[in-house]
Amino acid sequence: MKATQISEHIWSLRTWMIIPITVWVVIEEDGVTLVDTGMSMMAKGILKFIKRLNAGPLKQIVLTHGHPDHVGALKSILNHDTVTVFAHSKEVPYLLGERSYREGKKPVAALINGGVQAFAEDDGGEIHAIGSLKPYFTPGHSPGHVVFYHVKDRVMLAGDLFSSKNGKLRKPLFTPNMKEVLDSSLVVGKLLPKRMEVCHGHSVFNPADQLSDYISEESKKHRTSVVSAGGSDKIQRRD
Repeated sequence: MKATQISEHIWSLRTWMIIPITVWVVIEEDGVTLVDTGMSMMAKGILKFIKRLNAGPLKQIVLTHGHPDHVGALKSILNHDTVTVFAHSKEVPYLLGERSYREGKKPVAALINGGVQAFAEDDGGEIHAIGSLKPYFTPGHSPGHVVFYHVKDRVMLAGDLFSSKNGKLRKPLFTPNMKEVLDSSLVVGKLLPKRMEVCHGHSVFNPADQLSDYISEESKKHRTSVVSAGGSDKIQRRD
């Protein structure tokens, strides 16, 4: 597993299983936040890295979503460190094995009941920050997918909202609702991160510069379009 410091407060931990799989360790004032846990084989390396980093204990785990390549090491890490796991409320039933991502498939629990806490939200649905990370709801790849934005470092941890190749934005892998993904991708234009990290791929610098071309290309493939309505961008399906 390769460790890379990508900004003042953030490290990426990456392994390869045909494609790259990445998780992130974020240094907080009183310890560290782990973003996703990757595959089960990554657990020992993640724990070893956090100890070697010497930035304090693991304080919490936050999840972009609950697919197996993002939560595979979760149980092993929690057996070592009992910390709170946070995810979007729409993702919680999948993590607890109450619902399946694929119709007709048996649900698989990544956590036992009570083992995950939904992100706190205000009355308007805006998600409260956890430590130095601000979550943003970005459904499409999964029902409760979120990205995390580190305001001080101007880094977006985008999970599977995108993949990337050679620094270029690419669509996420195995995604059931590209219309929602394209709609969700507008968060990049809103936040204007200097650097974006994805689970499957490498860093994308100034991703907002590519956003229009990416949306245009993928819209043609999936018969959707981005239009301006009332001063805000939306994705609409062509009839």
